[in-house]
Amino acid sequence: MKIIMLGAPGAGKGTQAKQIAGKYRIPHISTGDIFRANIKEGTELGAKAKTYMDQGLLVPDELTVALVTDRIVKDDCKDGFVLDGFPRTIAQAETLDRALADMGQKMDYAIDVDVPDENIINRMGGRRACLNCGATYHIVNVPTKQEGICDACGSPVVLRDDDKPETVKKRLSVYHEQTQPLIDYYKEQGILKTVDGTLPMEDVFAGIVRILGD
Repeated sequence: MKIIMLGAPGAGKGTQAKQIAGKYRIPHISTGDIFRANIKEGTELGAKAKTYMDQGLLVPDELTVALVTDRIVKDDCKDGFVLDGFPRTIAQAETLDRALADMGQKMDYAIDVDVPDENIINRMGGRRACLNCGATYHIVNVPTKQEGICDACGSPVVLRDDDKPETVKKRLSVYHEQTQPLIDYYKEQGILKTVDGTLPMEDVFAGIVRILGD
């Protein structure tokens, strides 16, 4: 079962991808994890990616797809995988499709976790992060025991720049411009499925399970 997770930043697709991976015993693959793993292992592809990342540049599509392809041919992907945060553009999707076709494979599902922009701005504005240990919270959904203090290490928790409303609006604008066209792309392929991402997390996951089957 080969699955792509779609959805705006903050829609919760990463959380759902991890749950899918756990239930169906398939790898949860994010490009960020792939980049970090290849850089840590000192691979040739990792070294190439690092030269772009060190300059604050986006890793080119061809290299990103090469890294993803290199990951999905590993043994643990033989029963499928769930892609999180990739592809981000039509060009990446087309390159991925060609790479899969060369292996005699294709994607089975593209699941769109649909959340209106207003909900996302409110949701991300409630996030808090500990800059010391990396623990994350939410002032409504996952509050700290003591207001403003990390449960894990006792350091202050903060609203990260990434989660400030003005930054979120910019990220959503980029998403609508570059990534949302993927919804039509996968709809044309007949593999797009949509779930209501405004529901509680467990209900969103239940909806995904209904789509994928037990």
